[in-house]
Amino acid sequence: MLSNGLIISFTFGYLALLFAIAWYSERSASRGKKLSSNPYIYALSLAVYCTAWTYYGSVGRAATNGMEFLAIYIGPSLVAPLWWVVMRKIIRISKVQHISSIADFISSRYGKNITLGGVVTVFCLVGILPYTSIQIKAVANSFDILQYSEFNQNLISYPFYQDTAFYLAMGLALFTVLFGTRNIEATAQHEGMVMAVAFESVFKLVAFLTVGVFVTYFVYDGFADIFTKASSRGLDHLFVFHGEHAVSEWFWMSVLSMMAVLFLPRQFQMGVIENNDEKHLDKAMWLFPAYLLLINVFVLPIALGGLVHFPVGTVDADTFVLALPIAFNQDWLALLVYLGGFSAATSMIIVSTIALSNMVSNNLIMPILLVNDNLKIKYQHKLSKIVLRIRRVSIFVIILLAYVYYKEISTRFSLVSIGLISFVAIAQFTPAIIGGIFWKKGARLGALFGIIVGFVLWFYTLVIPTMVTAGYVAPGILENGLFGISGLKPTALFGFQEMSYVTHGLFFSLSVNVILYVVISFFSTQTSKEHNQAVVFVDIFKYSTSLDSSIIWKGQAYLPDLKALLHNFLGEEKTQEVLKDFSIRTGRTIGTKNYADPELVNYSERLLTGIIGSASARIMVGSVVEEEEISMAEVLGILRETQELKSLNLALKQKSKELRKASDKLQKMNEKLRLNDMLKDEFISTVTHEMKTPITSIRAFSEILLDDDLPEADKKRFLDIIIQETNRMTRLIDQVLDLERFDSGRQELNLEKTDIRILILQTVESMIQIFKEKNIDFNLEIGYDELQLLVDEDRIKQVILNLLSNASKFAGKKIVLKTYLKDYDLYLQVFDDGKGVPEEEAPYIFEKFFQAKNQTSKKPLGSGLGLAISKKIIEYHGGKIGVFTKSGMTCFEFILPLQLEHHLLTHSNNADEQNTDSR
Repeated sequence: MLSNGLIISFTFGYLALLFAIAWYSERSASRGKKLSSNPYIYALSLAVYCTAWTYYGSVGRAATNGMEFLAIYIGPSLVAPLWWVVMRKIIRISKVQHISSIADFISSRYGKNITLGGVVTVFCLVGILPYTSIQIKAVANSFDILQYSEFNQNLISYPFYQDTAFYLAMGLALFTVLFGTRNIEATAQHEGMVMAVAFESVFKLVAFLTVGVFVTYFVYDGFADIFTKASSRGLDHLFVFHGEHAVSEWFWMSVLSMMAVLFLPRQFQMGVIENNDEKHLDKAMWLFPAYLLLINVFVLPIALGGLVHFPVGTVDADTFVLALPIAFNQDWLALLVYLGGFSAATSMIIVSTIALSNMVSNNLIMPILLVNDNLKIKYQHKLSKIVLRIRRVSIFVIILLAYVYYKEISTRFSLVSIGLISFVAIAQFTPAIIGGIFWKKGARLGALFGIIVGFVLWFYTLVIPTMVTAGYVAPGILENGLFGISGLKPTALFGFQEMSYVTHGLFFSLSVNVILYVVISFFSTQTSKEHNQAVVFVDIFKYSTSLDSSIIWKGQAYLPDLKALLHNFLGEEKTQEVLKDFSIRTGRTIGTKNYADPELVNYSERLLTGIIGSASARIMVGSVVEEEEISMAEVLGILRETQELKSLNLALKQKSKELRKASDKLQKMNEKLRLNDMLKDEFISTVTHEMKTPITSIRAFSEILLDDDLPEADKKRFLDIIIQETNRMTRLIDQVLDLERFDSGRQELNLEKTDIRILILQTVESMIQIFKEKNIDFNLEIGYDELQLLVDEDRIKQVILNLLSNASKFAGKKIVLKTYLKDYDLYLQVFDDGKGVPEEEAPYIFEKFFQAKNQTSKKPLGSGLGLAISKKIIEYHGGKIGVFTKSGMTCFEFILPLQLEHHLLTHSNNADEQNTDSR
């Protein structure tokens, strides 16, 4: 058994580690390096969903209800792919409107209504306090089990000053104050808190997997062994899908968890407020479900292992995770498990308390303070300090209330039962939020009445039964129903007894909530402010870049008063900074007149919303400006005009983009035509010169031959020269004609099965003497013995000769011909160590008329048609040709597919446009 001092040392050592992680992260952020701005950190922070309820309670749930525990994790996994539609929209709205909490979100959507924000805050407190209390319960239970190795301690008998849970709760409150209330802006990211939560997500996962491996493979002999022994004890029903109403239970539990993972205050805080980049959702959509899968792999084996090992009723199933290592004298493993459960509980308490404290200050205390003229005047220059004090005091009060609830009520119930009750409470916000972001007609009264009635039914169907069990309410209401009416029994309204009590409460509370929201919204008339917010929320992706000009405001705002209001909360330096930013962004100069324009008023209200909430910001701005009520017709007209201007601007941008693309295309075509024209001129000049030279020679030697006294030897020599020059002219004319036939598609290939190896050897043989005369070292590398291909033998020889001849003109001392097979293609490469082809000329070197400009002779060598004809020949064979540099040598390469028959049979007349890619 571990000593009390050791357990306390590790507990507070773990807290100290969290402090260190948070402090280091905050310090790095102050230096411009935000560690939390990472999609993996974001996904891990969302794992705050897995609390002590997951760590301990899932095992307890599995021990009593079997596979049903998985429904709470299947729901979030199924809804995760929809985050790009739902959560991304909520994130965009919250960032643009500087929303700081779920209460602020709902209040802002429905006209920045104070009452609605206050109602949501109160209900959040009522719904989440029990959930927070079970985290304290889990930590207290595990601490005492670890300390005394007894699994049924009477923890509530200890006075608070002797209760370790009390001191742990106060330590968490201190951590939350230090790293959750350092900035007055509620929308500011809590870098230290996010990194601490991400670390805890990893730690609790590692701890749970470790104990799972221990139980499954060290206590028992794998999964099969556990299931076999559980089956022999009659526990088969726990690991099969069973029950008359199992399908409906799984469905409703999955729906409940879908809503919880989106709208629990801690999930909203981590998923929306702490989000740095909407694109992080891409990773979270698969990484978060993967995390849920991992942390649940060993839940059922641990539950079955505990049921098999411990006598029935001797150990609370919620504590199996910790009880099994202790039972097998694995003290250090038990300590790791305890710290894992501690991390699961603390992350939830920290995040939830920050979220709730923001709601309390922004939606309860501040509106009360601001609507009272005497209080507002008294504290108007201390409001920023008051906001921070309210949040800090709220954190301690919330954690203390959760501790009291734990001492009085939660010790009588399982972790999962209280957790599910809290889930149902938060689910009541779903109609107002989902309807608010997708349905413009959704009205404030519909949201208000839907939430209130839903919470009343939640309290009646789920909380009252727990109070009866705890002894705070007479049991008659469960047996006889309200006022003695059997149809009003909390757990069986209107005779519905087929559902579990949680599913029953969810069904009735949420159904009535949705009906009231839809019906009342249909028959309600929205105010201009409410309608304006509805349009902005539903169409946020249209207005997110021009929100201040899209929100309709009409009235008179005195600029010095508006600045003074911002000074009270932001300070003078920060106020000047944000006003300068507004001026740069809008192009408007501030300070040239005494009155602020509507856009500046809206901008100022958004800044204050991020500090004190939308409803309180509305009150504060309203206290220094004279606002006029706008008719609905004006709102619709202005919005319509704004959209028309945006649509026109978008159309103009599109036209401008298309014109720019057309202009670029014309410019490129013009450049190509100019280059072709220049090349054609050079070609005509070159061809004329090439033809003129042999004609001149032929004429000169013909005139000499007219001399009868010329010796026979000289006559023969001059006749040979005339024949050579005639052949030269013939070759030039043939090249021009060849190119014309290829371009027009009239060229035909003489195809026959050819041994490529022999073809290459014959071609090289005709060049050997030239290489010797130029003192060029020639190497031949053939990577195959025999290869039969259907080709035009003469044309392929012509290409190889062109490449070898071309190489001999520019080579220094070395030429290499290399050929090999790769991926069903024949590769033939000719390397030379010459000056190479300039990078800017490579795209044009196979174009007709082109000649390299780095030739060393006074005039270009050849007509510039050899490579162009080679390209056409290879393309007619279904291959491609190119040039590149490798290991300091220039390489001309062509590639022929081994299955040439298909290419050749399908070759069409537009060969010039096919397979023109070059390396």
